[in-house]
Amino acid sequence: MVSPRPDRLVWDLDWNLLRTFVVIAEVKSITRAAERLNLKQPSVSNALRRLEERIGQRLVERDATRFELTEVGQLLYEQSIEVFGTISQLPLVMRGAGDEVTGHVTIALASHVVSPLFDRALAEFHRSSPRASMSIAVAPSVDVARQVRERRASFGICLVSQRDPSLDYTMVYREFFGFFCGPDHRLYGREGLTLADLEGETSVSFHTDHISDALRPVALLRSEAKLDANVIGVSSSLEEVRRMIVAGLGIGPLPLHVARRDVVDGLLWRLPPYDTPPAIDIFLLVNPERAMNRAERALLSGLQALIAETPLEERIYGG
Repeated sequence: MVSPRPDRLVWDLDWNLLRTFVVIAEVKSITRAAERLNLKQPSVSNALRRLEERIGQRLVERDATRFELTEVGQLLYEQSIEVFGTISQLPLVMRGAGDEVTGHVTIALASHVVSPLFDRALAEFHRSSPRASMSIAVAPSVDVARQVRERRASFGICLVSQRDPSLDYTMVYREFFGFFCGPDHRLYGREGLTLADLEGETSVSFHTDHISDALRPVALLRSEAKLDANVIGVSSSLEEVRRMIVAGLGIGPLPLHVARRDVVDGLLWRLPPYDTPPAIDIFLLVNPERAMNRAERALLSGLQALIAETPLEERIYGG
């Protein structure tokens, strides 16, 4: 295949072919792509062939047992997602035009995020821009970062294991994790425990509780406590990890400030370590390449101003 001139590709490329290719890449099947697009299979196959001819490169390697994007195909898919993310913002950007701040804000949030500062930003934004709307999607931290990178979210707040150079990061707050058990656990109600008392105990935790992931300090503490290596249950949702702890599946980690009410209510019992709980930082993620409507700019600037004017010691929860 002969690669086209870069200056002609943008003007000659059929955008419908890109849309079809994105679906093919996501479902990894011509047949399933045809079903999703409500097209006949030959039409989808022909669209892929035409796009490969226009690009001048193979995009997919497939046979009876294999369907894989080539290196060029993967690159095109990633760039196409960004293109469609930008296009999807156009109605929101135009809707936000006018004297009054209107428009929609899409926030991607990890389930760990419990912050009075963030709540205050939302309240102040609503008071000043009552006609603006918002949606908050809770997702694993890695998906929050992906949504911000692909410009599908106005901004995100989550844990961070590895920084993406295309995004801007601001620390919102620091929280401390502790181990907890439910009312039916043998350690419930016992005081004066040490880390050695946790040895061999079954546990539940978050998907990110790994040495190489965002909850690395918790994973290291788990290893130090010599908990049973077989984790009984995992989830990316704080609410579901809490549910498993309360139900007695095993001990598990939770942010201290989030678990405080459950401890008072007798649903959870704090376990060691008491003096040196692991610290986790929560970040605001922004894609500087994302075009924002007035509502998005107003909420983001308000949140950033609150972070900047609030001393770090007031943004440390549960320490």
